[in-house]
Amino acid sequence: MNSITVGLLLVFTLITQCNGVPRFANYLQDHMVLQRAPQRAVVWGFGDASKLTTLRMNNKIYTTMSRSEPANEQGESIWSVTLDAVSDEGPYDIHVSQPLANGSLVNIILRDVLFGDVWICSGQSNMQMTVSLIFNATEEIANAAKYPKIRVFTASLLPSAVPVEELLGIDLQWSVASPSSVGGPDWKYMSAVCWLYGRMIHESLGGRPIGLIATSWGGTPIEVWMPPKALQECNDTTSTNVAIQSYAETMPTAPLNNSDLFNAMIYPFTRMVIYGSIWYQGEANAGNPTYACKFEKMIQYWRQTWNERTQGITDIQFPFGFVQLSTFTNDSSVVGGFPMLRWQQTFNVGYVPNDVVPKVFMAVALDLRDDPNNIHPRTKHDVGYRLSRAGLAVAYGQAVEFQGPIVKNVLYTAGSQTVNIVYTGVSNIELRNPAGFEVCCQGSQCSNDALWVPSAVTTRAGLTLTLAIPSSCSGKQLYGLRYLWRETPCLFKEAALYSATDANLPSPPYMKIF
Repeated sequence: MNSITVGLLLVFTLITQCNGVPRFANYLQDHMVLQRAPQRAVVWGFGDASKLTTLRMNNKIYTTMSRSEPANEQGESIWSVTLDAVSDEGPYDIHVSQPLANGSLVNIILRDVLFGDVWICSGQSNMQMTVSLIFNATEEIANAAKYPKIRVFTASLLPSAVPVEELLGIDLQWSVASPSSVGGPDWKYMSAVCWLYGRMIHESLGGRPIGLIATSWGGTPIEVWMPPKALQECNDTTSTNVAIQSYAETMPTAPLNNSDLFNAMIYPFTRMVIYGSIWYQGEANAGNPTYACKFEKMIQYWRQTWNERTQGITDIQFPFGFVQLSTFTNDSSVVGGFPMLRWQQTFNVGYVPNDVVPKVFMAVALDLRDDPNNIHPRTKHDVGYRLSRAGLAVAYGQAVEFQGPIVKNVLYTAGSQTVNIVYTGVSNIELRNPAGFEVCCQGSQCSNDALWVPSAVTTRAGLTLTLAIPSSCSGKQLYGLRYLWRETPCLFKEAALYSATDANLPSPPYMKIF
């Protein structure tokens, strides 16, 4: 447990114990982070059935009985101890003992355990994309050793047809942040967005320990990350042969079934108390009209499962952050499926947090174009900054600026030659360029993207922009208005609207049907 093993594969069926020797669950390891106060952390593992199990930590003693029924094919039973809330960060050693059938006492130890905030990082390839592959990777990796209170972990890419209690494989065991643990092999570890988000909130929280669990799989649609009940609520009854979009020679490409990755790469962690989760996914679902429902229900059932399996300790509304889809093609004329997917990521509201799903936050990323890399922009430091600002505001309640201008109201009167858009969420607007807005006046035919025409900003007064209705729509009723409705809508950081007080916070894309 004390060293990093590249490509380590801990196959669950090979982790066997003889004579009921107690052990920790395979993702509870030296150097890990457990959730700090006010929540109570859970420590659990396996051993003989119906055995008195004793845990000692920081001069406190806890006792419990292991369950009577077996939990796996090896005949092991689960023991679980809920600790008192721990405010001091540690480090601590955690001792667990169980008697064997012959009367001897076996003691197992977790060493160098910190108490802080635990975050789950999941999604597809833009979450899996490692620090080694981003801009300024050399500097970021070299500086990793400055953050010994950040601990990192990465699950292997292995599916399961049924929920499993332990991980089927581990790519990076719990490790102290270092150049070797943060700068591991491409597409293996460590997730760049996960690391950068964690590092930035760690710094803003005064060096609080942060545990980062990366569990993502490139090319995967949301359906494989959803439990069956969530899929049923969105009327999805399909289950087999979900196509995986391959993007690297070393990545698995075998078809998956719905819920396979929830079962194998999310469910095992749901006995562990966490603070929150971040998510970067959606590219594989572009063009899917059911994404808003599925995203909402996935969040709901993840939260519900964690809350139930930690006996109500993990918040039923734990913070959930996501990255709104970035860019794809290098052609700014392409509409494609990304714009509607971005809209669905906000549950068809246009921004978060909103009233549809509580305690959700996001980073806007559609202006972070990186032409050579297309769908995998290397501009992840900006993503980390934007997501961490939103996390500090929504997940931690800090009074920080975290979003760009948000549409409050659109004022339009039939026959008018202008449209007024009123913004909120910022104290002032930076109008970086007048482009990006479009209108359509062709009624039901506006489903044809070619019929939308540019509508330039003519004036700005405080938080209100005025758009000129183009001559082609003169005398016609406007059907709709939209903003940045392209897969790759602008050059790098050249969207029209940003916060005037934080130049790295753009306004999200927007759509309104009159």
